Amino acid sequence: MGYMSCVILLLVGAVAGVGLGVLIRQYWLEKRNTQLEEQGRNILAEARKEAETIKKEAILQAKDTLFQMKAEFERESKESRKEFQNLERRILQKEENLDKKSESLDKRDSIISKREKQLQQQEQELIQKERELEALVDEHQKRLERLSGISTAEAKEMLIRSIEGEARRDAAILVKKLETEAREAADRKAKNIISLAVQRYAGDYVAEKTVSVVNLPNEEMKGRIIGREGRNIRAIEATTGVDVIIDDTPEAVILSGFNPIRREVARVSLERLISDGRIHPARIEEIVEKVNGEIENSIRESGEQAAFDVGVHGIHPELIKLLGKLKYRTSYAQNVLQHSLEVAFLCGIMAAELGLNEKQAKRAGLLHDIGKAMDHEMEGPHATIGADLARRHGEAPAIVHAIAAHHEDVPAEDILAILVQAADALSGARPGARKELLETYVKRLEDLERIANSFPGISKSYAIQAGRELRIIVESDRVGDAEVVLLSRDIAKKIEGELTYPGQIKVTVIRETRAVEYAK
Repeated sequence: MGYMSCVILLLVGAVAGVGLGVLIRQYWLEKRNTQLEEQGRNILAEARKEAETIKKEAILQAKDTLFQMKAEFERESKESRKEFQNLERRILQKEENLDKKSESLDKRDSIISKREKQLQQQEQELIQKERELEALVDEHQKRLERLSGISTAEAKEMLIRSIEGEARRDAAILVKKLETEAREAADRKAKNIISLAVQRYAGDYVAEKTVSVVNLPNEEMKGRIIGREGRNIRAIEATTGVDVIIDDTPEAVILSGFNPIRREVARVSLERLISDGRIHPARIEEIVEKVNGEIENSIRESGEQAAFDVGVHGIHPELIKLLGKLKYRTSYAQNVLQHSLEVAFLCGIMAAELGLNEKQAKRAGLLHDIGKAMDHEMEGPHATIGADLARRHGEAPAIVHAIAAHHEDVPAEDILAILVQAADALSGARPGARKELLETYVKRLEDLERIANSFPGISKSYAIQAGRELRIIVESDRVGDAEVVLLSRDIAKKIEGELTYPGQIKVTVIRETRAVEYAK
């Protein structure tokens, strides 16, 4: 009973506690909701107040902006009105000016129209007077023709001939005067320079031939050179490229060939074979190959020695080799390498006297005939070939032009080319420098006299000084003193255009008047 009561009391207490907790929780929740509602109302009230404040501020700001825009608009409107007023004033001024100009143009138009009418009247009057003058001129011309007995065309032709003759005489007198003045100034300087160059350089002359002669110790050696069934001589000719001529000449063999270097190789090889005594095809090939190498070295050394003697450095090795080949090349029996050295020294001397670049002049003179080392292998003039070789191997444009122009294949454009021309002519034209065949020499003299006799008024002509001077005697009744100058110039120009010759040819025209009377 007591236990059950305790349990019941506990249950009743637990139920009462649960109910009390529920009541307490419900009360707390109601209170919390009341607080949240009151807080929400406060927040809403504050938000409305803030919104009102923002609205008022926005309205004030909008009003302020509107006021500023209105003030700006009024200011811009005032400025625009001022500009419009200024433009209006300018337009009014321009209109006034245009009105004034229009009035002045109208006045000018009226004046011009009046002048045009006056000019038309004057033009008609001039045309009328011109017709009257033409009629008078025709009448006078017919009267003059009747009186003189010649027509107008004949009179014009006579006048033209008279004026032409006077002009030619005046031109001849002027040319003679200018030539005299120029010759007085230029001849002294040119002669001094050339004579100084000749005095300061004197070269040895070596006559070269187109065949080489090899001396033999005895006649028996000819048979050994020929060999059994001619195999030795065939081997020599095949390896050297020259013809071996064995004839009745005692103790001598002749080597003939177009290429002087091959001929030199054959001569040296044959001399060594004769001194060695062993002459057979294998030995011939061995000796010729060895001599070829020695000649190549000799050619290079000759080119280097020539450049060293002249004092020119930096020449391309190929040009040095070609320069050395000129040692075995001849022109009119003059050694071309020796001739090139002469031209180099002459160019240097004349350049020094004229105040020009001496080294450049020597270089151009040394290389001016470099094309002759290749002219038998390439087509074209040796001056053009030499210029191409120099250009390919890095020579300066002035050197290339001097080489190309030294025989006037191209016109000379600077003083260096003219110096090379003068030195080349001087070296080739000096006595004993060159030889030519008798037939060529006689033909050149005949051509000189033929050219002189082709001009009218020539009485006699003589080629003298070995073709270096052409002396002409004219008929005094057909050629005047003034025409002599033009005649000599025309003959010289024709000789330059038709003939080829070394050096220069002097043309001397002589006119004389003789008066003969007999005392009785």
